[in-house]
Amino acid sequence: QLQLVESGGTLVQPGGSLRLSCAASTFNLDNHNIGWFRQAPGKEREGVACFKTRSGSTNYADSAKGRFTVSADNAKKTFYLEMNNLKPEDTAVYLCAAVEWFGSACVLRDTLYQYWGQGTQVTVSS
Repeated sequence: QLQLVESGGTLVQPGGSLRLSCAASTFNLDNHNIGWFRQAPGKEREGVACFKTRSGSTNYADSAKGRFTVSADNAKKTFYLEMNNLKPEDTAVYLCAAVEWFGSACVLRDTLYQYWGQGTQVTVSS
């Protein structure tokens, strides 16, 4: 059973930066999508960015393009979401998720993902 644990969420001022981490419990992630999602109070869960472990390809929501970057440290089985120029509307619980995926690129459809972490709170406020 794959377990995912997020960390790094905190209170940050508008314009600030954060790096979220997602630590995976299994070695065999050679052909998986790793997705980052977020959910704000009263809103639907939203895909932010994803990373395909085999190819390294990435995909970003429009709200994340140019500000967020996904990356991986395969040796540490840890995935990262670097967030810059944060805005109050980025406030949400951020979750990472994983699914074995045979497509050529990762996708940001949450219903496709099988394993989920518990989330980490990001609050952007002055």
